[in-house]
Amino acid sequence: MSTSATLELNIQGMHCGSCALLIDDTLADLPGVVSSRTSHKDSRASITVDPTQVDQAQIHAAIHELGYRTSQT
Repeated sequence: MSTSATLELNIQGMHCGSCALLIDDTLADLPGVVSSRTSHKDSRASITVDPTQVDQAQIHAAIHELGYRTSQT
């Protein structure tokens, strides 16, 4: 049985709703990401993961590759 964890991140550099969609779409492609809700208005993301398949460093790296900066809330 898999366990899930929720990662709350601040994301800097988003300019519009399309930025948030790009982040969510990118994260959806990572194995172990169960769901992702990113708000450009709040500059935050709430990401539910299976920690046995993906770790926080992989999440941060995927977002950084898109050109955004992340930090834990």
